[in-house]
Amino acid sequence: MNPEEAAVEPYATVLVAVLKEPRDLAIARDQHWYRIPVRRLPPRAAAAQVLAFYQTKAFGPERWAIRYYARVQGWAQVRRCELLPEETSHPRAQEMYYQVWLGPVQPLPTPIPSLRWRRVTFIVTHWQRLQTARTVEELQHGSLWDEHLWRAMRNLGYLAERLVHEVRARRP
Repeated sequence: MNPEEAAVEPYATVLVAVLKEPRDLAIARDQHWYRIPVRRLPPRAAAAQVLAFYQTKAFGPERWAIRYYARVQGWAQVRRCELLPEETSHPRAQEMYYQVWLGPVQPLPTPIPSLRWRRVTFIVTHWQRLQTARTVEELQHGSLWDEHLWRAMRNLGYLAERLVHEVRARRP
């Protein structure tokens, strides 16, 4: 475990966000920020202390997995055109985005693959679950009732984990 991991509390909120293309990973790694449309951020994610990154098909052999994370250093609201000035004619150029400032992008000790193709937007989880999950499916809490039970157990100081039935299906 590196020092960056040691400083994260087990229940620290983790937001799993999507990297649509390699450029997004390069921005996170080199410029230390990630963008999220304000209107799309899940309410529970507003205080996320860690961002983890789900990679799409555009990443070739590294697709459909979470391989990297970064500690959140701060949040700011800016227009998309301020974040990406070369895209001022983009249809959402004037929309408000969160610019999430990041510490160094780190590789996870073990990548977390998705057992089947899925369209991921955001997953809100916690640090301990990110460290122990073997699949993306294990990061999701399940039904609304599962979420309430998980939150109640967390408030009592337990690291509640739901049972996950392994899916043996393979992606093409």
